[in-house]
Amino acid sequence: MSAILAFEDVRFDYAGRTALAEISFAIAAGERVALLGRNGAGKSTLMRLVTGLLRPAAGVVRVGDWRTADVRPDELARRVGSLFQHADQQLFARTVAADVAFGPRVTGVAPADIPARVARALAAVGLTAVAEEHPYDLPPPWRKLAALAGALALEPPLLVLDEPTAGLDRRARARVSEALGACADRGTALLVITHDLGFAAETLDRALVLENGRLARDAALARLLDDAERVEGLGLAVPPLARLSAALALPGRPLREREVARALAERCRV
Repeated sequence: MSAILAFEDVRFDYAGRTALAEISFAIAAGERVALLGRNGAGKSTLMRLVTGLLRPAAGVVRVGDWRTADVRPDELARRVGSLFQHADQQLFARTVAADVAFGPRVTGVAPADIPARVARALAAVGLTAVAEEHPYDLPPPWRKLAALAGALALEPPLLVLDEPTAGLDRRARARVSEALGACADRGTALLVITHDLGFAAETLDRALVLENGRLARDAALARLLDDAERVEGLGLAVPPLARLSAALALPGRPLREREVARALAERCRV
C-alpha cells in the first residue's frame, strides 16, 4: 500500500542548529499515529514540514505523490488538514460556519457540497448550535474545536493535529476521539502530537517518539505504554487504564475503555 505521508532521511536546521536529523517513516491510509516526545524534541517542526510551512534542508517529505518542497502550503491543504497548538491563529471569519467553510471553498470543493461538509464537521465536534456565532465569542476550548472542524471539513487524506484535546473536558475529548476514529475508519491517516496519553490510547495505535530531533522509536502504542519507565522518561504519564490493564495482567493488555471493561467482565465470570 502506498504511503499517505513519507519522510525520507529528512533534516531541518534552524540558524545552523539541527532540529531534526535522519527522520524516516511512512504512514498509510487509515493509520492512527501519535507523535510523542519532550518539549523541544522537534514535533512542531516536523508538523510544519508536513504542512509545507517549512522545507527540509535535506531529504524528502512526501504527501502522496507530492514532494512538499515543490508545493505551496495552500495547495497542500487539498491533502493535509491541520490543527496547530494555538488554534486561535486559525480562526478569522465572522461566524463559526464561515470559518469552517473557508478551507473547502479555497481548495476547490464544489460550492453545492460545502454546506454538507460544514454541517458534518460541526456535528462531529458538537458545535452545531453555535454555527452562526463569532468564533471569538466562544470559550477557548470551543475555539479549538472550531479550528478542528475546519480541518475535518477538508475531508483530506491526512490530518496532522497538534494537541487537539488541550483544554477540553472529558466529554469533548471523547467527542474528538470519536470524530477522529470515524475519519480513520474512512481511510484518513492521522498524525497527532499529544501529551494526553489517555486520549492517545483511546484513539491511536502507533507511536513515533522523537528525542533530540531524531526518531528514537517507532512502535505499537500499546507496546510503548507497557514500558512505564520509558514513557515517564519522556515526561509523560501512563494512563490509568493502561496501568490497570498491566496490574491485573488482562489478556492482550487492552488500553481502550470498552476493551478494558470487556476484559474485566470476562475476568469476573471466571
